[in-house]
Amino acid sequence: MKVPLSWLREFVDITMSPEALAHLMSISGLEVDEIIYSGVEGAELVWDAEKIVIANILEVRPHPDADRLVLADVDYGSDEPRPHTVVTGAPNLFAYRGQGRLTHPLKSVFAKEGARLYDGHKEGRVLTTLKGRPVRGVMSDAMLCSEKELGISDEHEGIILLEADVPTGVPVRDVLGEVVFDIDITPNMARCLSIIGVAREIAALTGQPLRLPDPQVMMEGPVLAGRAHITIEDPELCPRFTVGLIEGITMGPSPLWMQRRLRHVGMRPINVIVDISNYVMMEWGQPTHAFDAAKVHNCHLIARLAQAGETLVTLDDKERDLTPYCENDVTGPLLVADPQGVLSMAGIMGGADSEVSDSTTDVLLEAANWEPAQIRRIGAAFQATKRGFAALRAGC
Repeated sequence: MKVPLSWLREFVDITMSPEALAHLMSISGLEVDEIIYSGVEGAELVWDAEKIVIANILEVRPHPDADRLVLADVDYGSDEPRPHTVVTGAPNLFAYRGQGRLTHPLKSVFAKEGARLYDGHKEGRVLTTLKGRPVRGVMSDAMLCSEKELGISDEHEGIILLEADVPTGVPVRDVLGEVVFDIDITPNMARCLSIIGVAREIAALTGQPLRLPDPQVMMEGPVLAGRAHITIEDPELCPRFTVGLIEGITMGPSPLWMQRRLRHVGMRPINVIVDISNYVMMEWGQPTHAFDAAKVHNCHLIARLAQAGETLVTLDDKERDLTPYCENDVTGPLLVADPQGVLSMAGIMGGADSEVSDSTTDVLLEAANWEPAQIRRIGAAFQATKRGFAALRAGC
């Protein structure tokens, strides 16, 4: 489990070094396998506080001799009388080309000549020093950076765009720098399977107060009774199943700060609904699953065991054979279904047919309690097999 230090600090004050904290956690039972540094001291690439800073992109102009390049006029908080011009081929700037002075400047990462970065055009992470050179007849001695050039991810299709309220001219490492603890959570420490769980443990170990958030959920509109339905076939396997209906969604990307945190914990941002669900799971340890309400027959969700011959194409585009391990087996895969078929593998992975997409407007959000030993066994089998549970069935 990957745990960003900045996320922990929202809930508990941490006054010791990352290395000292990792040692304290390890000797107390939270074994830290690795400390991952991004842009700060300890990383292979430390972002120079003087040469890699936050900047405003004031205007995006066409390049006079290249359709696939643009000229970005940049203010990075210097005393220069005029904006600094950067030549870039970032496709996420093309929409702003030729619009004149931007009403709302874009915030990005500006690297000056001499800055050490990863080469965005080479495989893997190859360090290079930024040097000025003419690009199709226009001198460029600076760069607007992608995530790959900073080592945040392998993304190089566009430059980093940041929130409008990030201060101009401040070092990027003060904004995006991160320390992530990769922790091996053993079964006896399951209480720590969330950011808040780890923060609670650190609070107990250090004597610092724990600051728990007070989540307020806005619920309005018509009552849900009669508009959505739940059936639990075996309460011993699913003692609690709750669902909420969220209507009138405008689908789009999640906030940039949320996307960055999800990447730090090893999750790929998808869209605002999926990202919020994953964020809540990581912060509180409560998994949820979002179904496109239009793809659930009669908005009726059923918690039940799999039946012989059932299959499901999961979100990773693999078809899973869900037939129970043994004949009359009551420890087969647990499912969420509707009256017409299977929607997801309970506690494991959703199905492709009911996933939210860019066209989704209404969402059924499910949160349930599943029999833990059952989910653990199914999860182990799911990870061990690519085509279902044939290996387990063979042992019957």
